[in-house]
Amino acid sequence: MNNMHHYLDFEKPVAELESKIADLKNLADGKDMNISSEITKLEKKADELRADIFSKITPWQKTLIARHPERPYTLDYINMIMEDFLELHGDRHYADDPAIVSGIAKLQGIPVAIIGHQKGRSTGDRIKRNFGQPHPEGYRKSLRIMKLAERFSMPIITLIDTPGAYPGIEAEERGQAGAIADNLMEMFTLKTPIIAVIIGEGGSGGALALAIGDRVLMMEHSVYSVISPEGCAAILWNKSETAIGQNEYEKAADALKITSSNLKDLGIIDEIIPEPLGGAHRDHQTAASSLSDALKLHMDQLNEKSSEELLESRYNKFRLIGKLQEQ
Repeated sequence: MNNMHHYLDFEKPVAELESKIADLKNLADGKDMNISSEITKLEKKADELRADIFSKITPWQKTLIARHPERPYTLDYINMIMEDFLELHGDRHYADDPAIVSGIAKLQGIPVAIIGHQKGRSTGDRIKRNFGQPHPEGYRKSLRIMKLAERFSMPIITLIDTPGAYPGIEAEERGQAGAIADNLMEMFTLKTPIIAVIIGEGGSGGALALAIGDRVLMMEHSVYSVISPEGCAAILWNKSETAIGQNEYEKAADALKITSSNLKDLGIIDEIIPEPLGGAHRDHQTAASSLSDALKLHMDQLNEKSSEELLESRYNKFRLIGKLQEQ
């Protein structure tokens, strides 16, 4: 995707330059004008400006990038890096949940089970997929696919991008907390490799329910946290979200340590997958290629382990998170 139309506030200087470049290209289109050198200079300046901006973005700005409406979603990645995708529906108890996409596919020729949140692009699709907020049947569906993968010795890949599990009354009535807890428990017992990737927004238990993996990876500009910066700010400053300013959001995002670099330093995740300059929404194909290479690398490493080794190392990995050391 080369022609982006949605710029975040901190990207406005780049937006102005790219607007000038587009105007010059339109001016020269079909006319006997040689302004290519001027366009090249402006393009170089835009790249340098973008690199400077993205070298010092804040955790709150990373949150906005992770939520960018043109960022690639689960189905985008499936279409770009996987073959023979067969979507499987339903939890065999209540219904299907379009907020979670699941099925069987091939990644670089290797059969895998793929499960991921899907937010939706258009207004209608977002409503249909509940803005990527799963109901209990979504988590039960994902667990059904995971157990199917275990039966056929297929690696499991989960792509995480949700603001959180749906908190509505109907979700509670159908056992939202229990469905998430079942996933957490069962994923520790699956005798097949699991790779979890936060591709955008990893929010609370709604994300964690798909994130118990032998490897946990994050796209460079994704975020992963127990609560959103907005929710955290509302609690800390005891204000409604409409009364909170950007300064409070910045402070909350910084305190939460939600970025990929924060979480890598803390030992929560195993690898940061680099994104194109400006974020994955600037170049879907390059981001997808980086994701595919990272998945293949970790699959090859995990496939060398026995099921007993997988279970033991997976348990120890999460058991040691947050361990205190005496100084």
